[in-house]
Amino acid sequence: MAHEGSRYRNLWALTVLCLLRERPMHPYEMQRLIRRRHKDEFLDLKRGSLYHAINRLEKAGLIEVVETSREGRRPERTTYRLSERGELELLDWLRELLAKPVREPTQFFAALSFLPHLTAEDAAEQLHQRAFRLELEIASLDAVLHKMTPQIGRVVLIEVEYLRAMRQAELKWVRALAADMRAGRFTWDREALCRLAEAPSPPGEDDKTDA
Repeated sequence: MAHEGSRYRNLWALTVLCLLRERPMHPYEMQRLIRRRHKDEFLDLKRGSLYHAINRLEKAGLIEVVETSREGRRPERTTYRLSERGELELLDWLRELLAKPVREPTQFFAALSFLPHLTAEDAAEQLHQRAFRLELEIASLDAVLHKMTPQIGRVVLIEVEYLRAMRQAELKWVRALAADMRAGRFTWDREALCRLAEAPSPPGEDDKTDA
């Protein structure tokens, strides 16, 4: 099932399955709930991918059509529900996502790996700007939590709470790293690193890389 699931397992599919486990609904209802609960903001759900996810999940037998109806001049609306197989797949998938840490490289992760291409002074300035933006984001997350938690409950916004905790930890680390750079406690010599990269590899190392 894991191999088969890799064809449709993405954030849109997870969102659709979870919404349909609440009750049968049509895509418009899904979109409304996603916006109301701010899932589109914090799960990076791209517009236009909802119907693609629905089609894939239906073909996989994880969701099924309940009815297709029309009200007045409005377009037809197809209501979907979670199938028995879909519920089992969803619960297994959620358990796996919660239990298994996954290394998820980000653009910031990549930038850190190539940090020596900037001077320590330049890097410290960029980190200072990042810290400022993180502060703004944390304030925005605080506003969402303060406003929405009394309305829809903590459990619906738990991913926002997690994101805030991660941003707060990142802000602390970024500030400390920038301070070390500005104080001269963390610096580097780009030319020396380039010379080190040009040094011959230990015997057999190239063979391991090719393998």
